[in-house]
Amino acid sequence: MAAIARCQRSLKDVSVDERQTENGPRLAVTIRKQEERAERALHTSGSYLLHANWHGNDPKELWKLYIQLTQAEDAFRITKSDLGLRPVYHQTTERTEAHILVCFLALAMWRTLQQWTECAGLGTAPRKLVEEMKEIRSLDVVLPAKDKKIRLRTVSAAPQELKILLQRLKLPLPNVPKIVENVVPTLAV
Repeated sequence: MAAIARCQRSLKDVSVDERQTENGPRLAVTIRKQEERAERALHTSGSYLLHANWHGNDPKELWKLYIQLTQAEDAFRITKSDLGLRPVYHQTTERTEAHILVCFLALAMWRTLQQWTECAGLGTAPRKLVEEMKEIRSLDVVLPAKDKKIRLRTVSAAPQELKILLQRLKLPLPNVPKIVENVVPTLAV
């Protein structure tokens, strides 16, 4: 039956009838070409058609609105797949608004990264950049001193391919440890 439903949406008209024959009832499938649909498909072949309930006169404005809609849909796909954000059900309006803000900020950062990679001539796939950047590791070394602890942050050396990528993005990695202050202490469990 699913195949019949697909055919009914295509250029063919499908009908299934039960007919009485000398051997008993049989199903008869009739397939006819839908001339009107076939003519329309031939006429619009290679065109991108938008069907909307918008009553504006300017097709460029309609196209602009459609592109904005696809970008908004893409934003939700990005938050679910690339950023790993899933729907969360909150009990208060403030928490719901805070969740929306976090999603918006994540999307803004993602779009900024996308534009950044495009300007650097690296395409528009920030996902690949993030995968490459996973090679970089950071480590805090805590050294006890007389009156306080000194915290040094070191960054691992990047592989040669990643060094080239970082150079294209104009992102130098620090090659000497940096003293880090104002670190929030972790809570012991």
